[in-house]
Amino acid sequence: MRYYFSTTFEAPFDEAVGRTIEALKREGFGVLTDIDVKATPKRKLGVEFRQYRTLGACSPPCAYQALQAEDKIGTMLPCSVIAQELDGGRVEVAAIDPIASMRAVQNPALGGVAVEVQAKLRRVVDSL
Repeated sequence: MRYYFSTTFEAPFDEAVGRTIEALKREGFGVLTDIDVKATPKRKLGVEFRQYRTLGACSPPCAYQALQAEDKIGTMLPCSVIAQELDGGRVEVAAIDPIASMRAVQNPALGGVAVEVQAKLRRVVDSL
């Protein structure tokens, strides 16, 4: 089973990230973290890396429901969504599949919220 779902499209990188953030907002997610992965290897290791951003997306109602069912689930939150630059002016956006990640927890009470978050994240990716 894949642990993510993704789409690839042509767009300038910053525009693709902006579109992704807007799509997340339409599905009720806020972006709690925005990690510029390209900048870190340059700053820390002196090496070049492609454009790559990791967005930490959170749906407050879903996160609250998950935390009520499993108090350590915060170790798996927020949901990661990445945007990475590919060759030829293409960008890939990928989101974690929460159903795949929640299987490791083995708490049936998380099933409903995982299905809900998966549907929301799939709509985000599919809308791009």
